[in-house]
Amino acid sequence: MREKNEVWQGTLAIMVLKTLDVLGPQHGYGIARRIDQISGNLLSVNHGTLYPILLKLEQEGSITSEWGVSENNRKAKFYRLSKAGKKALQSEKRQWEQTTEIVARFFALEGEEE
Repeated sequence: MREKNEVWQGTLAIMVLKTLDVLGPQHGYGIARRIDQISGNLLSVNHGTLYPILLKLEQEGSITSEWGVSENNRKAKFYRLSKAGKKALQSEKRQWEQTTEIVARFFALEGEEE
């Protein structure tokens, strides 16, 4: 069994935004389960790391929330991607792609001989 990795906070925000972009409104537990599922259960997303990110994204205007009833008939806060969140997601995606491209260049380097 593989050990779960911790999620970096900056990347968690991107994962939350993308999850809401694809699935539409979700409660926190649904977001965490989807991230676990997409990662092949290799990432560890708990309430202590997820909810501060949700609060931050809401304060920034990237997501909105409203209370509703979950599939198991419990009161839950549902989060939705805002127009500003869609723009932020596009920007973050471009930055992430550029960053991974740069890092890939370093991994492609061959060792120098002396």
